[in-house]
Amino acid sequence: MKRFEAWLAEANTGLAVKEFPQGTRTAADAARAVGCEVGQIVKSLVFVAAGLPVVALVSGANRVDERRLGEVAGEPVVKADAETARNATGYSIGGVPPFGHLTEVPVFMDRDLLGYEMVWAAAGRPDSVFEIAPGRLRELSGATVVDLKGA
Repeated sequence: MKRFEAWLAEANTGLAVKEFPQGTRTAADAARAVGCEVGQIVKSLVFVAAGLPVVALVSGANRVDERRLGEVAGEPVVKADAETARNATGYSIGGVPPFGHLTEVPVFMDRDLLGYEMVWAAAGRPDSVFEIAPGRLRELSGATVVDLKGA
């Protein structure tokens, strides 16, 4: 059993991971694979805010306004490099799940995700995702819901 699936089972989430050999690395790839709107894809983006890693859960249709993220997470905000993302979450960029991270990482969730009945998020690998209700996503990730959408 893969690490994220093991975390889901241990936490008794009832969530199921689906694999797509064609890949789910980008929001567009994931939406095409699962047959949903790009906005229903949760991008788990790792940033460094005020010197510490944070995860932003963003609708696939949106870009992150780093200034807004900085207002809630601390300034300055820069995108994490691959090594920082892996050390903080335990996963590589392109497969970072919204929870089940290696370390305690603050999570901030794009308010726009709450507008969907169901969303799809990365499941630890660039070919796997899982479906989840946005409220449950917020609960399991411990996320703070904020407006993260940039112009």
